[in-house]
Amino acid sequence: MNKNVIFSTCLILITIALLFSIKGVANKSTDRPSTLGSTQPASVEPQQEKVPADKIEVVHFHGTRQCWSCLTIGEYTLQTIKDKFPEEYQSGKIVFEDINSELPENKEIVNKYQARGSSLFVNTINNNKDSITEDTTVWRLVTSQIQFTDYFENKLKTLLGE
Repeated sequence: MNKNVIFSTCLILITIALLFSIKGVANKSTDRPSTLGSTQPASVEPQQEKVPADKIEVVHFHGTRQCWSCLTIGEYTLQTIKDKFPEEYQSGKIVFEDINSELPENKEIVNKYQARGSSLFVNTINNNKDSITEDTTVWRLVTSQIQFTDYFENKLKTLLGE
């Protein structure tokens, strides 16, 4: 019986040691990219050329009854566009739409964006091709207009190639 207890204890200790060593290897391997089979150094990543958008559509979807957050997202978004990109807004390069997704006349645009509930989408258009993405980050920033504006301004600047 003593041999079984000693054997079991050793087995448990070995298992724990192996788990910690595997965890340590896993953590080290995520610290930097692997260069196995690569012809480039680990610190060099291929960069895609950023193409400025021809047009940006910002679409705020909501229901008939809106909560404070939904109303605020729409207000902050439009205010950021008007204040930070007045020329692009006036020229139509940046378009803002506030869409009640519950109205039957908006069914087509709701389907195009695959909008569900309250949401904010950004459609970057290049060569008449849509690139639609939902922006969920704005919901975390709704309690701070300054943070919201900084975030959304930087996002639009990036999309415009600035």
